[in-house]
Amino acid sequence: MIGKLALRAIRSLDQVIEWRGKPLKIRSDNGPECVSDAFREWAVRSDIVLQLIEPGKPQQNVYIERYNITVPYDGLTHYLFETVSDVQESATKWLWTYNHERPNLAIGGVPPKRKLLIAA
Repeated sequence: MIGKLALRAIRSLDQVIEWRGKPLKIRSDNGPECVSDAFREWAVRSDIVLQLIEPGKPQQNVYIERYNITVPYDGLTHYLFETVSDVQESATKWLWTYNHERPNLAIGGVPPKRKLLIAA
């Protein structure tokens, strides 16, 4: 089972890297897929440093931990989807709304896209 989780994580990261470029470092929790031999070997082959947070210290990875709270609360858990394409469409709409319309109190009550435009 761990092997399947690691392979899924590797496949997903390869897709993101193809789309967004390769990071120098990946910080993650100590989930089984992240500490597996397959994942570590992939990171070495990909020339990516793995940085694991201390067990029981989610505050060391606050952006992802916040994301893991926000997405289920605001996003995809409110619907029963029929197909994978329905999930993708809903996730795309949610992400657009989150970035362009939803006020974010952590950045002054403006949507993230507006904050980027102000900073530029």
